Amino acid sequence: MVKIRLQRQGKKKAPFYHIVVADSKSPRDGKIIEQIGTYNPMTEPATIVIDKEKFEKWIKNGAKPTDTVKALVDKK
Repeated sequence: MVKIRLQRQGKKKAPFYHIVVADSKSPRDGKIIEQIGTYNPMTEPATIVIDKEKFEKWIKNGAKPTDTVKALVDKK
């Protein structure tokens, strides 16, 4: 199953996330299929950048977003 989820980047205590499409069995920071956006919780307010076209394409193809990604998309 393919999921749309967050991939953690950045240093310790300074997280930065990539919003990626990956196989549900791959590890959090493992192999990805495609990067579709970024999320930076350290800025005020938090910065969310998502390519809507790619997101919609992957949803049509059957990818399931995680609860966190779904909340970020709704917030955006």
